[in-house]
Amino acid sequence: MSYSDAIAQRVETLSQSVLINGVTPLAGRFLLAAIFLLSGVSKISDPAGTIGYINMAGLPFPTLSYGAAVVVEIVGSIALILGFKTRIVSLVLAMFSVATALTFHHNLSDLNQFIHFFKNIAMAGGLLQVVAFGAGRYSVDGRR
Repeated sequence: MSYSDAIAQRVETLSQSVLINGVTPLAGRFLLAAIFLLSGVSKISDPAGTIGYINMAGLPFPTLSYGAAVVVEIVGSIALILGFKTRIVSLVLAMFSVATALTFHHNLSDLNQFIHFFKNIAMAGGLLQVVAFGAGRYSVDGRR
C-alpha cells in the first residue's frame, strides 16, 4: 500500500469515527453558542445600558432591537447547543454576527472595535460551517 493510500484510508476511518461525527460537532456547537448565551444573559442583566448602547449606535426602535437581540442570542444559543433546527439557527446567528459587526464594530481604526469586528466575522464563518455540514450525530436534528 502506498503512503497516499494509507493516508486516504486513515482519513476515511477518521471521518466515520464517533469522535469526528459525534463529539466534535457537539463541542463545536457548544463553543460557538457560549458567546451568544453569555451575551444574551449580559443584556438581560443590564437592559437600560444595552438599550442606551443600541440607541447610541443609531438603530431605530432600540427597545424592540434589544428584545430581538436577547431572543436571538438566548433562544439561538440554546437551539444550537441542542442541535435543533441547526442549519436555520446557525444561518440566523451568522447573519446576526455580521450585522452586529457592521453596526457596532465598524470603527476599525480603534483596536478594540477591530478585534470585535473580526471576532464576529470569524464566528459567522464557523456558523456557516454548521450551516453547510449540519449538527452532527449528537443533536436533536441527528435523532430525526
